[in-house]
Amino acid sequence: MFSAELRLRRQQAGMSLEALARKIHYSKSHLSKLENGAKKPSRELARACDAALGADGQLSRLIPGNNPGNAPGDTPSRADDQAEPPTDDQEVWLMSMTPDGQTGFAGMDRRTALSLGALSVLGAGAGSGAGAGSALGGTAPRARTDTEPALASFRTQLGELRTMGQHMAPTMVFPIAIAQTNALRQLARSAPPAQRGAALRLAARFAEYTGWMAQESGSEQRALWWTDTAVSLAEAGGDREMGEYALVRRALVTMYAHDSPQTIALAQHAQRAPETSPRVRGLAAKREAQGHALAGDLLSCERALERARALLASGGATPGSGRGHGPEVLGSRHVSDPVGVTRGWCLVDLGRAEEAAQLLDQECALLPADAVRARTRFGVRRAIAHALSGEVDHSCAITTELLTGASEVDSATVRLDLRRLHQTLARYHGHRSVRELSPVLLATLSGA
Repeated sequence: MFSAELRLRRQQAGMSLEALARKIHYSKSHLSKLENGAKKPSRELARACDAALGADGQLSRLIPGNNPGNAPGDTPSRADDQAEPPTDDQEVWLMSMTPDGQTGFAGMDRRTALSLGALSVLGAGAGSGAGAGSALGGTAPRARTDTEPALASFRTQLGELRTMGQHMAPTMVFPIAIAQTNALRQLARSAPPAQRGAALRLAARFAEYTGWMAQESGSEQRALWWTDTAVSLAEAGGDREMGEYALVRRALVTMYAHDSPQTIALAQHAQRAPETSPRVRGLAAKREAQGHALAGDLLSCERALERARALLASGGATPGSGRGHGPEVLGSRHVSDPVGVTRGWCLVDLGRAEEAAQLLDQECALLPADAVRARTRFGVRRAIAHALSGEVDHSCAITTELLTGASEVDSATVRLDLRRLHQTLARYHGHRSVRELSPVLLATLSGA
């Protein structure tokens, strides 16, 4: 039981209830009720106690539902990695227009699309495991002599789209990304053989970003479908690395579901392919560190972060390979030190709030001013760290500065941390700055 384990570890550490309460910023009476079994512990409190008592995540693991999914060490096979394959009901996305002139994208099953002749316009949807034929779809139009100028234009547009995604709601960026993906598939069908692979690989990058915008919109199913589509397009273009990066993206989904074993397993699996670039393996190691942090394993987290830093530093700058800092680079290109901010992120989950607050103060100051989504994401983590450290006024001041950006980017994943922040600040509901912030924070969470 958590209560007995907490009392045992506190006594072994030679720490009084009052001393532990001061260290983790909870009241002595609250801890007393926990040890007596009169109150149930939160995940946040268990993490703080793990860090204060050097319990290496043992207390966190006693929280019901804290470690769903596979047992640690389970390695998913490629078949396990795949979400449920796209069905005929999911394959084709078409633009629609309402009577009042508003446009959007609607899903259509393959059979209906064929009957309407829609596939001659957009090409068949690329499902999981599709080859070059299904990735291209339909009958190829008359071949062009040179598509490189068009590809150069699309590369520029990818960079602009990613910049747009930093300060606009994902629901606005999502349909644009879909349109560009389908346009590139059309271009690949008519491209000379020597340039077809490049067109498909670029379409895969648009599809991968579409998946990220789907997740930011709050749809995990669409996110995984578009990630599978990206893998299919990349493989059709001769690039298998996207398949390993897709595991990193899937690990992000499981991380936000607080499934530490599956996050670790997916991230470790992505690092095993010897042909994978150092950048993708570095991003996978970074995700593995976040999984270890959720599990309360500080040592494994730090080792994964060290590995991530070495791998990301060794990556080259080959265009279109997921390396470098151009628009086609896999992973964020708006964070100068991704390992630094990730370490601050992990320290919050490890219950080391003071250390996390100090590090995130430094790292957030280095984020570009125009990277609103990144500044909001890590800024909310910074506010949580200060709130957990008992620095309530400072946490509220940080949050107030972030709320405009949070409304602009309208991120489903950022809202998860905003809810965590709201729950943490609720412990100080009588505090003036919390009373003033609470209505605005709740309005942001509700989308008002």
